[in-house]
Amino acid sequence: MNVTGFNQTDGCLPYVCSERSVSTAVYVLLYICAAAVVLLTVFGNLLIIISICHFKQLHTPTNMLILSLALSDFLVGSFVMPMLLIWMIESCWIFERVYCIFFLLTSYFFTSTSIYSIALIAADRYFALSNPFIYTESVSVNTMCVVVLCSWFILLVYILALLYFNIPVVKLLMCPGDCFLLLDEIWSLVDLVVTFVFPFTVIIVLYVLIFIIAKKHATAIRELNAQTRTQTSGNTSESVSERKAARAVTTLIFVFMACLFPYFVYTLSGDTDQIEFNSFQNVFILLYLNSAINPIIYALFYPWFRKCVKLLLTFKIFKTDSALMNVL
Repeated sequence: MNVTGFNQTDGCLPYVCSERSVSTAVYVLLYICAAAVVLLTVFGNLLIIISICHFKQLHTPTNMLILSLALSDFLVGSFVMPMLLIWMIESCWIFERVYCIFFLLTSYFFTSTSIYSIALIAADRYFALSNPFIYTESVSVNTMCVVVLCSWFILLVYILALLYFNIPVVKLLMCPGDCFLLLDEIWSLVDLVVTFVFPFTVIIVLYVLIFIIAKKHATAIRELNAQTRTQTSGNTSESVSERKAARAVTTLIFVFMACLFPYFVYTLSGDTDQIEFNSFQNVFILLYLNSAINPIIYALFYPWFRKCVKLLLTFKIFKTDSALMNVL
């Protein structure tokens, strides 16, 4: 994540925490809204995590990638969003240096894992459509878990290296009210390629290929149905189910890209010395609001998620053999 700060010749921003210019009622309302967003993010994604982990029917390779994305979003809601929202409301970074470093580490890492989870979902869907028989035989839940763990580990090593080579050289701005990591030109380019150009290129290319394959499959199914009318109803219901699943994943990915794209465009456009603080925060919060939006997408497009939530909220999950319940 190519986060840049506000570059001044003295290495510090002429920024001082100002007193609140809003009424107490508005101030309290802002904190209530912030708490609501955090709770939606944390509990919404926690429901996804519990559902996939508990119910045996949901133990599929693709759902392991959804689990990885939900875990990233859950951790964003738990560790990143509270500090970011307080920073926005107060118009000032009120925490100490160690919390600034922790904020940068978690925000970089969890955003990167979310991006690569989306890229892996695109790769998974492409492989499943292009080589369904090989996919069924070679891709198991355990295989996908190993892939996810490897991706998280590699990204963690990369983020630690990014912070290690930048923070010690006084590129961490801890002036009054600020917490930014300034990257030099080389690291900015590396970070841009690793966390934006490469995964987004993979996502776009694979989804173009998925669209082409899906159109071929739809044409073949229509031709088959025309020849065998007796199987039309079964094939139709199956194709409708597949279209709903494809629509859900497509919506998930495009909403994700819509939330991330403004941030990367903003940080890359113009002179970073002229970046406005409020505008930067607006695109920054949009980046993380995606973590709160994802559970809503699951609730709208995935019937199994709605069933799982109902079972969880009615405490039927505590019944004997509840893990074997039919949720599909």
